[in-house]
Amino acid sequence: MKKIKLVCVSLLAVAAFSCKNANKENSHNSEDHKNADHSHTEAEAQYSLVADSTKASFTAYKTTDKIGVGGTFKTVNIKKFNTGSTPLEALNGTEFSIPVSSLFTNDGTGTRDPKIIEFFFGVMKNTELISGVLKVEDDKASLDVTLNGETANIPLETEKLSDTKFTFTGVMNLENWNALDAVASINKACEALHTGADGVSKTWSDVQIKGEVLLAKK
Repeated sequence: MKKIKLVCVSLLAVAAFSCKNANKENSHNSEDHKNADHSHTEAEAQYSLVADSTKASFTAYKTTDKIGVGGTFKTVNIKKFNTGSTPLEALNGTEFSIPVSSLFTNDGTGTRDPKIIEFFFGVMKNTELISGVLKVEDDKASLDVTLNGETANIPLETEKLSDTKFTFTGVMNLENWNALDAVASINKACEALHTGADGVSKTWSDVQIKGEVLLAKK
């Protein structure tokens, strides 16, 4: 009888031990599964451009004192954009076009914008649109811009405002687009307004540009 009891106790101990190990193994498996799911979710996170949030602005300069004249384009058409595991990867290869008719400089008089469109863009070739492609390589950004029938590249400085919001700034030297005739044309049309205290009328050929983009994360 004692032997039977001893065998029963031993069997119960073995069963309890096995159950504990099984529960522990199930717990580990469950935790591993959770970690794998979390890692899988992070690996699959994708960024993409919020197309209708893109903004484009510029600062041109007049007089020998180089007084800035700011403006924006109210319309930026995104023709192509990608997705990527990082924001900059998603932005690489983004194609856009900007109608010059959407120019807005907040002049107040309503005379500046029509002058710029007629005497600056209007003397260029194929001036209905400014088009371009954003290029990102090794976290360095640049912009291929097509204007006046010419395409040239603008190196950009990148500023990260948040995980999904970035600005890009650069300098557009208009001689790279053979657009100095357009600079002379707008300077002549606005001669008095572009004349400084020294009596010299001047319109600068370098223009500061800025783009602002917002991305969505999925």
